[in-house]
Amino acid sequence: MTGEFIRPSDVAELTGLSVAALAQLRYKGKGPRYYKPTPHSVVYKRAEVIAWLEASVQTGTAVLA
Repeated sequence: MTGEFIRPSDVAELTGLSVAALAQLRYKGKGPRYYKPTPHSVVYKRAEVIAWLEASVQTGTAVLA
């Protein structure tokens, strides 16, 4: 289903990050886009989480000067 919303625990399982790490990324504005339908709930779109992961692809660890 397109636009499927998932909970932070599902994102944590998908990404290998902890729920606390996701909260820190939200605080810093560095994680995947998220939605707050109520003041105490957070959800993500599965497709946007996957796109965020794919945007972080690396091909090497060398630092270019």
